[in-house]
Amino acid sequence: MSFFKTLIGQPVVVELKNDLSIAGILVSVDQFLNIKLDDIRVTDEKRFPHMMSVKNCFIRGSVVRYVQLPSTAVDTALLQDATRRENSSEK
Repeated sequence: MSFFKTLIGQPVVVELKNDLSIAGILVSVDQFLNIKLDDIRVTDEKRFPHMMSVKNCFIRGSVVRYVQLPSTAVDTALLQDATRRENSSEK
């Protein structure tokens, strides 16, 4: 989970298992993927109008389906290198 700690202060989108997606600024994350977000907004306001007045939230890690990261936070060269190493070790 230390990778997620490098994203503190950056915008992320957290999709929950109940199909609610919340965009916000990552404030904290722990080893259980419990997440705290500030300046949140719900991506589907028509479906979840009761969430429009909420400004920050705590998300329990067990309800997280996906965390969408900013493209600048993903080191594609590192991922490609890791994939190459994994493929070469399988042969």
